[in-house]
Amino acid sequence: MDGIYGMVPRDKMVPEAVKMRDFYDLKPDAPIYMEEFGFYSLERWQREGHIAKGENLAKRFGFDTGGFVPAGRLGWCEAAFYPAFEVKVLEDRGDYELAQDHAGRHVLYFKGRRSGFMPEYVDHPVKDRKTWEEDVKWRMDPETPGRLDGFDEEIIRLKAAAAQGRMIRQSIIGGYMYLRSLMGPVDLLYKFYDDPELIHECMQTWLILADRITGRYQQHITFEDVFFGEDICYNKGQLISPDMIREFLFPYYQQLLINIKRRQLDAARKLHVQLDTDGFSDTVIDLYREGIGMDYLSPFEVASNCDVVRTGREYPDLLIRGGMDKRVLAQGREAIDQMVDAILPVMRRRGGYIPTCDHGVPEEVSFENYMHFRNRLKEFSK
Repeated sequence: MDGIYGMVPRDKMVPEAVKMRDFYDLKPDAPIYMEEFGFYSLERWQREGHIAKGENLAKRFGFDTGGFVPAGRLGWCEAAFYPAFEVKVLEDRGDYELAQDHAGRHVLYFKGRRSGFMPEYVDHPVKDRKTWEEDVKWRMDPETPGRLDGFDEEIIRLKAAAAQGRMIRQSIIGGYMYLRSLMGPVDLLYKFYDDPELIHECMQTWLILADRITGRYQQHITFEDVFFGEDICYNKGQLISPDMIREFLFPYYQQLLINIKRRQLDAARKLHVQLDTDGFSDTVIDLYREGIGMDYLSPFEVASNCDVVRTGREYPDLLIRGGMDKRVLAQGREAIDQMVDAILPVMRRRGGYIPTCDHGVPEEVSFENYMHFRNRLKEFSK
């Protein structure tokens, strides 16, 4: 019972691991795990003197830390290129600059600033089979020297985490997000029709890399969660049809998950499948549950009409994270109280819920409002 070949006994787990496992077990009325999606507000709070640069935010805001530990190397919002593209400024446009990012995209930024806003993506690296083969495909070779630098040290860290009962999560860029990062959102939609063979070759390359890297991890550890960063929805539902998802994405997900389950060192361990997508995600719940066994969904963007209470009632066995309207945090304490009181009592009784903002905390949110929000959530964390 080392956390790898067998589950660590509950009384040997660190407290945050117990809380996280209660979440995965959908345990009703269990103390809720505390974390946050992210922040766009830190620079404001630092300017106003509320927090210091480098301050431990988990301690300041009362987050639980380390309930899970991620295994990476397979991308998030961009493909897992190695080597990455050279990051460089391509053109000075006065208040703006056009730059090439690490994923080979040409991006228009505010001059000297790279985060805290939505940049404009002007160009993407894959335009046809020639650019795919010459500029991109070779960057996804799993055998490229240097891709696994630091791997032995990472395995030591993951084994130590497993021995404390922490869950090991493999994070992977989802197929749609991966294809979008290669081609751009508009050109990708045309490519599904104009060059489906290229789409399949891109996905086959994705599968080879993901399968090889997960296989290396699984020589040493057991996964409990596979996380796909997908972003396949907008404010009315999924961006491509169910048939297209079944044709271009699911065969590769299914094969990867079959291989991962076959390699598990603890064959009895349940493997959770998590999907992260912005927008109105209700339309993909049944599709991904049936297609790949998805049982965990985030972040439930309220501006797109997601409602965690509604979804939690309709899908009592679905793990849910997110669903706290980031816009409400800027409206004041009364609005925050109304939101918390409408969601947290219901979802704590249900179990299987982690409350976070439905995206990063916006700059418009005052530090005082955010602290009130955190203090209200802490009422449900014990």
